[in-house]
Amino acid sequence: MDRLDHAIIDHLVRDGRIPNTELAQRVGLSPSPCLRRVRALEESGVITGYHAAVSPAAMGRGLRVLLHVDMADQRQGTVEAFEAAVQEIDEVVGCRRMFGNPDYLLDLAVSDLDAYEQLYMATLTALPGVATTKSQFIMKVVKQTPGFGVAGH
Repeated sequence: MDRLDHAIIDHLVRDGRIPNTELAQRVGLSPSPCLRRVRALEESGVITGYHAAVSPAAMGRGLRVLLHVDMADQRQGTVEAFEAAVQEIDEVVGCRRMFGNPDYLLDLAVSDLDAYEQLYMATLTALPGVATTKSQFIMKVVKQTPGFGVAGH
């Protein structure tokens, strides 16, 4: 990747809907070579997709919780079962397997504390292999770079 590829990525991270003609102008290329570079970045896996940024509060999920999960069992079957189960929980908007403690960091988006308690008691504590959990409630997001969210992909 050269400086033009980095410039293209910077602009697309800020505005994934920017028209190719405007993007080309901003990075100093004509539209055709710019589009070829964008397609090459997509095909090589550098650009993995385009997404709308939404307000969790406007979607009725204004309470964000980070859940630290320590596993009682690290065997492959248990890990795979845990990860498959997490994929099915809509309120889990991000899940990362960590080196060290915790074993997993889940990013949850729920409507309120009552909804979180219900989800926690009925679903999260029953996930395969879970030994202990620790909840942290997000007070304020100070910085989140588009395309590189705390719990993003």
